[in-house]
Amino acid sequence: MHAPSSVSVGAGARDPSSSSVIALCMVITIIEGYNLIVFGQVVPLLLRDPALGISDQAIGLIGGIVYIGAILGALAAPLFGERLGRKPVLIVAIAVFALGSTLSGAAVDGSMLGIARFLTGIGGGAALTTSMTVARNSAPPRRASLVVTITMAGIPLGGVVAALVAVPVLPALGWRAMLFIGTGVTLAILVAVSWMKIPTNSEPEAAQRTWSSRHKLAAVFTGRGTAVAVIVALCAIANMVAWQGLNVWVVESMIGEGFALQAALLFSFVLTGAAVLGSFATAWMADRRGASSAAAITATCTVAGMVGMLVLPASVPAAVVSISLMGIGGHSTMNLVHTATSDMYPLPARATALGWSNGTSFVGAFLGPTLGGAAIAAGGSTGIFATFAVAAGVCLVSVVALLIADRKTTHASFRHPQGRHGEPLLTSEVPA
Repeated sequence: MHAPSSVSVGAGARDPSSSSVIALCMVITIIEGYNLIVFGQVVPLLLRDPALGISDQAIGLIGGIVYIGAILGALAAPLFGERLGRKPVLIVAIAVFALGSTLSGAAVDGSMLGIARFLTGIGGGAALTTSMTVARNSAPPRRASLVVTITMAGIPLGGVVAALVAVPVLPALGWRAMLFIGTGVTLAILVAVSWMKIPTNSEPEAAQRTWSSRHKLAAVFTGRGTAVAVIVALCAIANMVAWQGLNVWVVESMIGEGFALQAALLFSFVLTGAAVLGSFATAWMADRRGASSAAAITATCTVAGMVGMLVLPASVPAAVVSISLMGIGGHSTMNLVHTATSDMYPLPARATALGWSNGTSFVGAFLGPTLGGAAIAAGGSTGIFATFAVAAGVCLVSVVALLIADRKTTHASFRHPQGRHGEPLLTSEVPA
């Protein structure tokens, strides 16, 4: 969709192999997914730990504050990455969420746990945005959606790992062990990142160094960029309200639909499994038809799944189909919105744009569980699915707007904010 930048690529641009870098980025997101999602596994034990004295209301706040930290990390990472380099930012980010995990495991009260989770969020948000940028910059142009999907698949995979580890560890060793396991693996990844060479002379990295931070922010938040940024934010927030809210409340909702606890827990695995498997199929489609076009299809899947739960009989086949559609739609739509965002903005502003899409997605991740709690209190499982159906509908409308904006976007749509003698530069040009 965009013409290539005039930045030249050095002979060593693909050393180390892009596949190794992308694989490392995925491992980082798996560990991040574990550290973010493990909290849900230990909540029952936290509430019953008399030494902590945490109430239900406090648990909700502590669980959500991690995403406030993630917003800050996601927005700050691109700015520091341009000045210091991606690798130093990755190292610091991973170290911060290792520290947060350690302090979480050592928490003596709710305040300490809240501060620890906030630190975990800052590190996680910065690591996710930086990993996605590094992976995207290492990807061949025709494999952008697949690479973003591979990287982002680590989040739900980390959640699956947390759920599987919890089965033997929680009863035997308690909640602190779950968090310290996350710390140990995170430190191992920190060593791997410190050892591996992350390329800095690829075409995307070279192009991103040609604009100042002020110019990159101007490209994203002025002129036509502002309209696209608003649409991206609506897509990300609405999608994550439905997706993250469903992740937290699916088991309780399915119990409300009349299923036994064991069956309800299986639906949680259906949701996550469909998310991972479906994301690869939709990435294949996106690399052929465009990320925004594929996102319109996946956003429709989410709406269809929500509506299915509201209107179809509460049977296992109907529920499996509906939950699977939600999993495919919720996870894939966010991946595709990230990919479309990275493609629509000028190459030098890619990291800044991804920081915006990630940061706003964490806003939705914070709001989803909160809205879900209010909905289930007011209307049970029907209230949950109705609330998230509205969010999914808003996301679908926003994704259609993104598709329209994508088709209208050309190099002439975004201008470099500092052309010679006042004339704008096309985004394919690199300022001197």
